[in-house]
Amino acid sequence: MTLAFSQMVTKLRESAFLKNILVVMAGTGMAQVLGVLLSPVISRLFSPSDFGISGSFGAIAGIIAAGATLDYSQAIMLPKEKAQAINLLALSFFSTGVISVLCLLFCLVAPATASGLMKTNGVWALALLVLATVVSGVNQSCQAWAIRVKAFKRTSASQVIRSAATNGSRLGFGFLKMGAPGLIVSGILGNFFASINLVRVTLPDLKALREQIRWDRMKRLAKEFHDFPLYSASQNVINALSSGLPVLLLTRYFGIATAGAYAFGMTVMETPIGLVLSALRQVLFQKASETHHLGRNLAALFVRTTAVLFAMALVPMVVLIIWAPPIFAWLFGPQWHMAGTFAQSLVIWLAVVFCNLPAVLFARIIRMQRFVFFYDLVLLAARSSALVLGGLYLTVGQTVMLFALVGAVMNAVLIARVGYAVMKKEGAVTMDNLRDLLMKE
Repeated sequence: MTLAFSQMVTKLRESAFLKNILVVMAGTGMAQVLGVLLSPVISRLFSPSDFGISGSFGAIAGIIAAGATLDYSQAIMLPKEKAQAINLLALSFFSTGVISVLCLLFCLVAPATASGLMKTNGVWALALLVLATVVSGVNQSCQAWAIRVKAFKRTSASQVIRSAATNGSRLGFGFLKMGAPGLIVSGILGNFFASINLVRVTLPDLKALREQIRWDRMKRLAKEFHDFPLYSASQNVINALSSGLPVLLLTRYFGIATAGAYAFGMTVMETPIGLVLSALRQVLFQKASETHHLGRNLAALFVRTTAVLFAMALVPMVVLIIWAPPIFAWLFGPQWHMAGTFAQSLVIWLAVVFCNLPAVLFARIIRMQRFVFFYDLVLLAARSSALVLGGLYLTVGQTVMLFALVGAVMNAVLIARVGYAVMKKEGAVTMDNLRDLLMKE
């Protein structure tokens, strides 16, 4: 047992996979630390209502952005030939343009409806919604290309740039008393400057391979990878809708300040989660795609990463369940005590979400998009029902708890189902077979 552990430690030290994770995590860590250090200041410059309006805008913008590239950006990782990948990149940019134009048309035709959904007033929010869609689509496309070419240092730097631009502008806008518009603009600025850094990786390849980009190739690849817009992009939109619903429905049933407390609590909770997952997502997807191309087994990689994530989530989850309200009130100000109360419930769900990244990525690689699509429909229905029933019959604390428990159970089901499919595909359904695979790896 000691020998096996020693061999595992040696492999980890020599692992390019781990080194890539650490490179991305270094940048992400700097970005998250900057956000954490400034959060106590920012939380005192904006009110819960400001975060409620910003959260409503973010929910709508996130839903649109989730489908901006029709998820062809994720397909960029899969082709072996670079010529095919560059056409998928072009297709991703084209999809972003189409979705942005449709968003603009909707804002022109039904401005009152769009403003009502975002809880904003004025043309400024509609213009920012279209701009946010363009920037997000470009960012997703360029980041996917950077991951494909293993430019992890550049993606790591982008995280730092995004955090510095977002939090720096929030401080400035906060001192200028700009309220919710300042929060919204700062988020777009962060994404914009991060995208510029990633475009610098993409442009040389676009110039070198521009003669390979053909409309007929793009159409052929669009058909070949039709499951990405059909299932994966739809799944992303459903997930974004599912994530945005709490802010929108809590606003409806309990008021904008309550929704702002939820939005702020989620932002704080997602900061440490993003430290690990944003780094692991990039490297794990590249590693798993490469493993799949080479015909190696995926089961060991799936089990190992899921188990490590579970171990990492355990202690923070227990700490927040016990002490979240006083921690929030002390760190961010007494007006955020309710956000800490919400965090006690939300951490149960987010701990399972933290562990489900391998399931989400591996489902795409083994082409389980159809299953995940219908799973997300059920998840959306279950979470919506929890929020509506809570809004009608429960207190806000009970509603958030019910919402969190539904999310935790459903995500655990996803991990189990995808894990079984991966292990079955690799012939590792039994524990003995899985143990053998883990030792070989």
